Amino acid sequence: MLTITYDELREKFLSFFESKGHLRLPSFSLVPRDDKSILLINAGMTPMKPFFSGAQTPPRKRVATCQKCVRTIDIDEVGDLRHFSFFEMLGNFSFGDYFKEDAIPWAWEFITEVCHIPPERLYVSVYKEDDEAYDIWAKKVGFPEDRIYRFGMEDNFWGVDGYGPCGPCSEIFFDKGEKYGCGSPDCAPGCDCDRYLEFWDLVFTQFDRKLDGSLERLKFPNIDTGMSLERLAVVTSELESVYDAGPVAAVRARACEIAGYTLKSDPKKDSSITIITDHIRSVSFLTADGVMPSNEGRGYILRRLLRRAARHGKLLGIENGTENGIKGPFLAELSRTVVEAYGGAYPELRDKSEHVYKVISIEEKRFSETLDQGLEIMRGEIDKLRKEGRAVLLGEASFRLYDTFGFPLELMGEIAKESGISIDEEAFETEMEKQRRRARAAREETGLPGAGAKTAYDRLDASVTTEFVGYGESYGEPVTVSQGFGTIARVLAIISGDEIVEKAEKGAEVTLFLDKTPFYAESGGQKGDFGLIDGADGAVRVDSCVKINGKTAHIGEVTEGFIETGAAVTARINAANRMATSRNHSATHLLQAALRQVLGNHVEQAGSSVDGGRLRFDFTHYAPISHDDLERVEKIVNEKILEAIPIDISQKSLDEARKMGATALFGEKYGDVVRVVKMGDFSLELCGGTHLGNTSQAGLFKIVSETGVAAGIRRIEALTGFGAKDYYDAEETELRSAAALLKTTPEELEHRVAALISENRQLRQEAERSRSKAAAGIVDEIAARAEAAGNFKIASEKLTGVDAGGLRDIGDRLRDKIGSGVVILACVDGDKVNFLVTATDDAVKAGAHAGNLAKEAAALCGGGGGGKPGMAQAGGKDASKADEALKRAVETAKGMVKG
Repeated sequence: MLTITYDELREKFLSFFESKGHLRLPSFSLVPRDDKSILLINAGMTPMKPFFSGAQTPPRKRVATCQKCVRTIDIDEVGDLRHFSFFEMLGNFSFGDYFKEDAIPWAWEFITEVCHIPPERLYVSVYKEDDEAYDIWAKKVGFPEDRIYRFGMEDNFWGVDGYGPCGPCSEIFFDKGEKYGCGSPDCAPGCDCDRYLEFWDLVFTQFDRKLDGSLERLKFPNIDTGMSLERLAVVTSELESVYDAGPVAAVRARACEIAGYTLKSDPKKDSSITIITDHIRSVSFLTADGVMPSNEGRGYILRRLLRRAARHGKLLGIENGTENGIKGPFLAELSRTVVEAYGGAYPELRDKSEHVYKVISIEEKRFSETLDQGLEIMRGEIDKLRKEGRAVLLGEASFRLYDTFGFPLELMGEIAKESGISIDEEAFETEMEKQRRRARAAREETGLPGAGAKTAYDRLDASVTTEFVGYGESYGEPVTVSQGFGTIARVLAIISGDEIVEKAEKGAEVTLFLDKTPFYAESGGQKGDFGLIDGADGAVRVDSCVKINGKTAHIGEVTEGFIETGAAVTARINAANRMATSRNHSATHLLQAALRQVLGNHVEQAGSSVDGGRLRFDFTHYAPISHDDLERVEKIVNEKILEAIPIDISQKSLDEARKMGATALFGEKYGDVVRVVKMGDFSLELCGGTHLGNTSQAGLFKIVSETGVAAGIRRIEALTGFGAKDYYDAEETELRSAAALLKTTPEELEHRVAALISENRQLRQEAERSRSKAAAGIVDEIAARAEAAGNFKIASEKLTGVDAGGLRDIGDRLRDKIGSGVVILACVDGDKVNFLVTATDDAVKAGAHAGNLAKEAAALCGGGGGGKPGMAQAGGKDASKADEALKRAVETAKGMVKG
């Protein structure tokens, strides 16, 4: 075989299929778009499901990609040389174009003529009933029939959810050699050993499985292939495993360097290095695509991967900031190697490299802290078990350590074993399954029709497409919006309930699909328009406009007459809401630019939400923003509004936009042509939302809150236009009301409040002096009645009308007055009683314990509390027993100091 580098393999695959008429597409983001059924992209075909289902029209009928993927089904198995969570999948796709007769020979041509893999070391499998694929391999390709295996549905038939598009597949295997085999005479492709490596799967989607299980042939069958680039590298370079391939090996080598470890010195440490190598790649790519650590969804996956890797760093003895020249958390440092190794193929890694480093640093440091907390809690649980005479840690306790502190089960097991106890792993798994069910339920509760199980939305024809005409003739939205923008359109489809209908009557809840629309469908953080669609026979109130399976859906209710397919209608958006939304959207662009100017260029958009009411902007920053910096940001935005900067909106190629320096939406995937929103020399962003024609139309900008929402993510909420005016009006109303209450004017309110504060301070001082005098008199009286206990005195008293500060003051004075001994005070307040006990140092040495005395007294009054030997406080609910409690406490104190 020829020596072909890892990056060359990727390029050779894409170039080969370009020569076969395929459109090369860049990798999609790991975060699915318009697909609520999965958390992460896990295969090359996953982002293209709408093309396969017919819900969307593909950019070309032939496509080829190298798709970054994350699979977590085997996350707990990562650590050997066979499993991984991150990988690159090469794929060529046909959407109703070519089929098996081309897909199989092209696969053969690529692996033998381009990659020069020896044919004699290759094996293939086909579905047992797929004679067509068998004959193409045997007769057209000329592949030896003794190396073609027929397998059943479990191995060689692909389908989703038990219904819908499906079909047989053909897998290609490489014989790595006898040394990787199991030694069995029956060892062959399909064996669980490492000898026969399956590296390319050709899926022939030719059936539609009905709900009754029957298979119906598709009119236009599809091709979907998937080949792990890492496995292809193993084959072409005859490597031991995917962890020896190109950039994977580079990351592993750096991990070994940081750990000061040599591979194959210790199997357990090898496993830890493997886990770190795999997980840091997943974590880096996920973070670059906008995923943030959290306790749910894809954020939980990221957090779990990162913490598992950090845990194995601990096992390797890596101490952050001290190993082999690294300055910070070791995983964050290792992410730099991921960027270096993969940045050429995935530029988003380089673009977001500092963000990736910061997010991983913060999460890694936090886990280091929680790991220590978890250890403390684990020790506490063990002590509790010993006291109770039990030897098994319950599932709820172990799962809480795992779920709250990211404490791995294997670590709990090790610590438990050292302490002579065990963990109820079955109960732990029960708790884990409960969480899995909650996660599945959360994924299913999408809030949008058509996002879960197959519905009427999935049955819409691909020809149902909508032209968006809501920008206006020359992108100057306000000109048309202010006049009440609307357009004549035709109804293409109606869905009511879960059925595609031809007609819907008054009162029906419907979703309409039009041939063109001025309604902006919710996207990029901007809420969709609402308004009215009316025709000659009826009207529909549109409450929301969203994208479902890539189609623009107008959701609302028939309010008059009826609406039917094919009808001519007028679609009108609510102009005031659109204008208010545009104010807020344009202001987010100004806000981002101002934040970057004040805080630094590390600020990146991490999410936003704009509607007619307010704007919410999430961004990357790693500490709360000071009041002064917030004021600077707000001032800059208002300055740009008052400068009346024209907002220029144009369409550019993605390359042109990048050369212009346009800021992209964090985690967003763009097509070849993008919409560029330019506000003078201040802001330049890619954005598909609606905007003003001039910054002055925002009117006014007011920040109302700044908070943290996740590790390294801050959130600003703000108002513009009438929303900001209403805010200031409300502030003025409150100001006038406060001034009226204090019998002054708004202009003099500050002076009036300052005077009242000064007056209040003087009154408090006078009250304190009076209380001090009164306390001095009380102290002398109580001290005079103190009872002797050997060389010590026991002073006690029941008081009323004394606050907590006064009680402590009296207690301190009494302790000093008696010189040596114990002071026990009870203060009755209605039905409740508070106890304060103090003891001098020599009394404590003699055996006095204020905490125990306070606890005993409070318990007698139906309460609790306690404290240190020298001072303690407690409270009770039954003040009627205060005298009895005091008496008993005095007797106990006498016994303490005499004993």
